[in-house]
Amino acid sequence: MDEQILKGLNDLFQAKARLGIMTVLTTMGEVDFSALKSFLGLTDGNLSAHLRVLEKAGYLEVEKKFAGRKPKTLYRLTPSGREAFGAYLRQLEAIIRLVEAEKPPTGP
Repeated sequence: MDEQILKGLNDLFQAKARLGIMTVLTTMGEVDFSALKSFLGLTDGNLSAHLRVLEKAGYLEVEKKFAGRKPKTLYRLTPSGREAFGAYLRQLEAIIRLVEAEKPPTGP
């Protein structure tokens, strides 16, 4: 087994909430806080904490604006966020291929 394949995994995407955030933003582009909260079933505080981690890493852009009189916060991936998440997914695919190739035979 190639030990490097596991060592290179981006730890920021290992948390289920951050994996969900990145997946939603990759597939939908720009999403507001309320929609992310609804899609992922997270509390305001939990979602905010995970979004801050991804923003601090440079993976998210945040835009705050008003829709009428209500504040609205939009999130989208940065180019480096999209690239890092794509690399993470490719690593997971490589792990799956490795496991499938090395799976012992089953059955009589």
